[in-house]
Amino acid sequence: MKSNLLVFAIAALGLVSILFTGCAPVNQINIISRESWRAEKAKEYKTQTINSITVHHEGTFFDTTKQDPKDFILKIQKYGMGKQKNWADVPYHYFIDMDGLIYQGRSDSVMGESTTVEDVSGQLQIALLGNFEQQEPTTRQLNTLINFLIQLCDKYNLKASKIKIHKELSNTQCPGKNLYKYFENGFINGEVAKYLRKY
Repeated sequence: MKSNLLVFAIAALGLVSILFTGCAPVNQINIISRESWRAEKAKEYKTQTINSITVHHEGTFFDTTKQDPKDFILKIQKYGMGKQKNWADVPYHYFIDMDGLIYQGRSDSVMGESTTVEDVSGQLQIALLGNFEQQEPTTRQLNTLINFLIQLCDKYNLKASKIKIHKELSNTQCPGKNLYKYFENGFINGEVAKYLRKY
């Protein structure tokens, strides 16, 4: 984990080229606090021990010229904690915006919540903002995702094979075809595995 990854994603025939450069170490990734997006206090919920990571797209088309990530995540929390869902907090542990910035969701030690997967215990949930049936993940999102997955796998002593996507666990299109292709061809798990040596 001595170099940062700068990913140049080329969405042609599912092929990706990648360039590694000597930038900040993976463990220097900054996470934007809950206070920064004005999170409401979470309700008490079931605790968990992390044994896998699940990647999602949030599912809403995200227009960076019209939407602010902090306001958007707060709306997700208010909706999730409202009468329709009655969740304890935002459903995900982390969000990655279109600029590749990471936002803290619920605590890692608290189990996530889902409308499509009955048992999400042990799963660390990461959601990329955007609808990747309709739009492409940005290069910065892909770069951050890979770096962050390396960091989390190292922190929780997980192999790259423990990184899953939502559609592997449930009948859903999530995380969208334009992000799914990087998992389908083994690119993302493979890049994480190169650094972990635990595949």
